[in-house]
Amino acid sequence: MKILLVYQYFLDKDESGLSRFNKMIEHWEREGHEITVIAGNVNYTSGTKKEKYKGKLYTMEQYSEKTTLYRTYVSESYNKSLLGRLWGYFSFTFSSSLIGLLKLKKHDVVIVSSPPLFVGITGVLLKFFKRMPLVFEVRDIWPESAIELGLLNSKLLIKLSYLGEKLFYKYADKINVLTPAFKDFLINKKRVDKNKIIYIPNGADLDVFYPQSNNQRLEQLKKEYKGKFIVSYFGSHSTANKLEQLLDVAKVCSKDENIHFLLIGNGKEKENLIKKAKEEKINNVTFLGQQPREKINDYCAISAIGTAILPKIDIFKTVYPSKVFDYLSAGKPVVIGVDGVSRELVEGNNCGIYANPENPNEFREAILKILDNNSLRISMGENGRLLMEKEFSRQYLSLKYLDELIKLKR
Repeated sequence: MKILLVYQYFLDKDESGLSRFNKMIEHWEREGHEITVIAGNVNYTSGTKKEKYKGKLYTMEQYSEKTTLYRTYVSESYNKSLLGRLWGYFSFTFSSSLIGLLKLKKHDVVIVSSPPLFVGITGVLLKFFKRMPLVFEVRDIWPESAIELGLLNSKLLIKLSYLGEKLFYKYADKINVLTPAFKDFLINKKRVDKNKIIYIPNGADLDVFYPQSNNQRLEQLKKEYKGKFIVSYFGSHSTANKLEQLLDVAKVCSKDENIHFLLIGNGKEKENLIKKAKEEKINNVTFLGQQPREKINDYCAISAIGTAILPKIDIFKTVYPSKVFDYLSAGKPVVIGVDGVSRELVEGNNCGIYANPENPNEFREAILKILDNNSLRISMGENGRLLMEKEFSRQYLSLKYLDELIKLKR
């Protein structure tokens, strides 16, 4: 089978971070399928563009033996402002549509992954002009999430977003959602036919994140943090993450001399967060940039607890932050600052505790509850790893996704 994937955030092999589809296509290739990827040429975490992509509408390269990668134009204003981000989205929609229509032959199925929402335009055009069945993947509920966060205020853009969303759901042959709450939302709020919807969530990379025993490398890392209990956050430092709340937690934990916070990742709010930590003399926090995949599990291994935190708005009650899967795969308990399905996942499987992100003292108490009970910390970590192996293995989910694509082809 020939699969066409349109996904703006697909990573190069030498780029830090983990992408849902970078891992999935590995499993699809092993099953003998050919994949073509259309992706943006700006890295979504750093907002930078490699020299080889500059000044070009597109480039084509062989990503792996059975995967061809087209990098298409995205404006370099992507990470500079809200308008820059929107132009980054629209520029990818235009360039991916153009290359898909003019350069590619018909495939057996096309997958477009949103957000950005308007990549659905590319999917609909390819569906009709190339006569391919379309899978529209919903990784975030747009435009609701952007509106609730205050990122989308233009009445015209909001109206266009709702119109586009309606059309994409109508013309998609299948709609994949990443959480059960997304499915309920589309059926009950958007009136989408339930028979169109499939559920393939974000997965756990069990070969990248896994429990580690002490070794010389880990001992050295622990020495750098003076043997303290590490509370880690891995991921984007953007407006949507509202990490200033986590700094407020670190501030109230400053009286607990054995606790240290580690924030790993990049994003446009990172400099503001570093500035806040300096101005408020929050000295129990270390900021690191995005780490290569061969090192990131070491930081998980020296962590006592992983955290995920988002603004306390209703739309985020429907999401699974991908970093939670990483912590649990590494056998680490989670203090989850996200209510809804994420809280149900963590507390329902006894692999962590929910704490209100707007209440730093409550968050501190949740951290201390785990740190002060070694057997609880161990059992929560073991429960998390077992859950990932049982229900969220990337290999299992990739093959499940593939089954749906094969059915659609038939």
